[in-house]
Amino acid sequence: MFLSWDEEGAGGRWDEKEKRPPDRPRRSAVLKAVERLGYRPSQAAAALAGATTRTIGVVIDDWRNLWFMELLRGLQEGLAPHGLRIAVADHTLNAHVEAHPLDGFLSMRVDGLVIATEPTGAMRVPEGLPVVVAGHREGVVPGAEVVANDDRLGARLATEHLTGLGHRGIGHLTGGGGAAWLRAEGFAEAMAAAGLQPRAVPGGGATTEEDGYAAAVRLLDSAPETTAVFAANDTMAMGALAAAGERGLRVPQDLSVVGYDDSPIASTHLLRLTTVDSRNAEIGEAAAERLVARIGGSAGTGAAVLLEPELVIRGSTAAPRSTA
Repeated sequence: MFLSWDEEGAGGRWDEKEKRPPDRPRRSAVLKAVERLGYRPSQAAAALAGATTRTIGVVIDDWRNLWFMELLRGLQEGLAPHGLRIAVADHTLNAHVEAHPLDGFLSMRVDGLVIATEPTGAMRVPEGLPVVVAGHREGVVPGAEVVANDDRLGARLATEHLTGLGHRGIGHLTGGGGAAWLRAEGFAEAMAAAGLQPRAVPGGGATTEEDGYAAAVRLLDSAPETTAVFAANDTMAMGALAAAGERGLRVPQDLSVVGYDDSPIASTHLLRLTTVDSRNAEIGEAAAERLVARIGGSAGTGAAVLLEPELVIRGSTAAPRSTA
């Protein structure tokens, strides 16, 4: 028997095949069972039945990197008005199982993807699936839109701020990945323009707090004349602050420190970190806008959108004592 029911009506409607009113007692019993068991409709089953999941998959590379917080906020604000939710996966957490989060998202039949990590050749994205690469310009995902900040410009702004204060012994804490490389290039360009020798020190290969600490230890121990540090991100800057404190260096009196990303921790009263605002929330909003357009059938432009970063000056930088 085929039973058709108007959920918005008070009493249902006539069955088109049986030509009789719906079975109200049976429906009431079903609804009571649903309430008692806490049943929720299966999104996976709906997808298999041909419905969209209304879900956007987001791939990140390290949940400890604080820039993702603002990116996700911007994404959520851009997608929510269109009834789209986000699902986040960190591919480093499950690397030991040799499975990429993209595989899981494709199995879920997500309506679009945001790749907020370094794109690689292993990322096989089906043709026609809307994809935006957010925050990274290096690497290629065929057919993807790209939204990022101008990392080279941001690094130049940070370095020029330090040289403008009178610093000459400036070190840069860097890590792996395209964004870090671009920031290192911007640092070198600004140092060369000021007639100074750039000194870039890597951590353990990533851009975590521990990497920042390790890089700062090497820098400060090998070049004690250093008066300023520019870190590839705010997380590495936190490690630099710890290394400075262990060596009895006061910030900013003895050592100026600049980060990158303007993450939520940068503005806390404890850190008051001078940093570069990479406009991550706006990157998320722009990524959402492009995904919604692609889901709606618009063709991608193929051009990268670069947002201009801004320097945010707080209490972690000052002129070196010799020129103060």
